[in-house]
Amino acid sequence: MVDAPDAPLRAAVVGTGLIGGSILLRLHTVGVDVVGWDPDEATRRQARSGGVPMAERLVDAVAGRDVVFLGGPLPTLPATLVEVAAATGEDCLLTDVGSTKAELAAFAGAQRLTHRFVPGHPMAGTDRAGLVAAVPELFTGAAWVLCPAPEGLAAFRRLTGLITEVFAARVVPMAADRHDAVAALASHVPHLLAGALAGAVERSPLRDAVCTLAAGSFRDGTRVAGTPPQRTANMLAGNREPVLAALAEVTAFLDELAGALRVGDAATLRARYAEAGVTRHALTDRHYQEQTRSFPADGPPAAELAWLHEIGTAGAHLTACALTPV
Repeated sequence: MVDAPDAPLRAAVVGTGLIGGSILLRLHTVGVDVVGWDPDEATRRQARSGGVPMAERLVDAVAGRDVVFLGGPLPTLPATLVEVAAATGEDCLLTDVGSTKAELAAFAGAQRLTHRFVPGHPMAGTDRAGLVAAVPELFTGAAWVLCPAPEGLAAFRRLTGLITEVFAARVVPMAADRHDAVAALASHVPHLLAGALAGAVERSPLRDAVCTLAAGSFRDGTRVAGTPPQRTANMLAGNREPVLAALAEVTAFLDELAGALRVGDAATLRARYAEAGVTRHALTDRHYQEQTRSFPADGPPAAELAWLHEIGTAGAHLTACALTPV
């Protein structure tokens, strides 16, 4: 369990956009003692009007808290982490919700914070932004990546229990660099493709006619092109090399499709789309084999960390994490 019955959890959320705001609303909805903070005064007023506590200063929001979730634009997270770490005690658990992990994880290591900072990335969102788009159920059933360091397994266990119990999310443990490679294909390249398709239509003399005829395939394929441009640019720039590598893989497959179409090779077109269909169907038809593993809370971290990374690489997830007395 995350907390003893006589020690209710005290949480803070710094940066209350779509993701941070949804975390704030969920914690508030389930009765956790939570305080939010956002640099935008209008956002703070909006939260208060909905009955959600908001501090006027960041340091006041995080003082005396057991766990702090860090949101905000990707480029601001290193400085925010340092500021929050300085304003909280050594027992305060810190995590972020940014869409890239390797750079921030390395920064936290250089700052000697990885014993209590666990990089995180909830894989949920919409093409809308801000607290106005936040909903407390956003993370229900969603994958929530956590990237524990060897010296941060105790913090990881606490955070996993909180995320699975309070947010009803599926915790996916991963190494930070592996997360960035996977997220490049799962999230970041789709933003490039959506932008390219919607951008090409915007430049086309057929734009208005296309918008009239656009149905599910176009709407689904371009949905994330409606994401605020600065947020998308921060995400892509923050994961540049993995995104470019993943884009090369996608381009190679697209070239195969285009080449087959160019020469009228229907058999190859059928084969490539059958291949692609396997992954598409796997999104809604995956089967997991349950297993239970136990590790000594004070044991050497290598075996536990290796198993956690294996779980994430295999596309599996954690549904519970509890500390059991011997």
